[in-house]
Amino acid sequence: MHTNRLDAHALTHTYGHGDTAAPALADVSLTIGADGPEAVAVMGPSGSGKSTLLHVLAGIIAPASGRVLWRGGDLAAMRDAERTRLRRSDFGFVFQSGQLLPELPAIENVALPLMLGGGSRSGAEAAAAALLHRLGLGSMLTRRPGELSGGQAQRVAIARALVGSPGMVFADEPTGALDRATGDAVMSLLIGATLGHGASLVVVTHDPEVAAMCSRVVRLQDGRIVSDERAAAPAASYGAARAEASR
Repeated sequence: MHTNRLDAHALTHTYGHGDTAAPALADVSLTIGADGPEAVAVMGPSGSGKSTLLHVLAGIIAPASGRVLWRGGDLAAMRDAERTRLRRSDFGFVFQSGQLLPELPAIENVALPLMLGGGSRSGAEAAAAALLHRLGLGSMLTRRPGELSGGQAQRVAIARALVGSPGMVFADEPTGALDRATGDAVMSLLIGATLGHGASLVVVTHDPEVAAMCSRVVRLQDGRIVSDERAAAPAASYGAARAEASR
């Protein structure tokens, strides 16, 4: 039985061809979730390959070479339909803008992945409502994204990422559009809720304070990993959030 473990082996990726070719990843190897759920921050300067690495790990784009194994299965060997199902069921996503559907209320935005996966509307909305209540949005189930604050909208996005009980959550600058206090609260909740669900988190960020809340920091430079460090102990806010999310 495979755990929620993701292995990347010798990943390379290049944008463009010939004289315009720009290497984005160069021989990147790492493992996430080998010893249980963890929160991994991916940092580096602009153009270092952070977002490309996240997209390759999540099966959104295929690497030029190398392999990504999820629970022992090779993403490259899967058919497109299989990868689509995997991204819907095994992976969750949180983006800087949230990418919520503006015409749908919060409960339907969260329930949508379950319904797209074949679940009943009533069951999907019940699961969505329960999760939104846990994330402090029980009174806002019928509000549309335009009626929510930035922090509230990101909590809806977190609920949507977790509603299918994924084994891995990918987040790309999830606090980039938020002020410091709101961003810290959202990040603490994201880490706590994700690990509380038994999943690992991979978060791309340029913010060292966000990275400091994670249990591990991977730094990229020119498409290569230049450091991979584990925190001696989780930040206090991280531990508190995980305990709260596990209730």
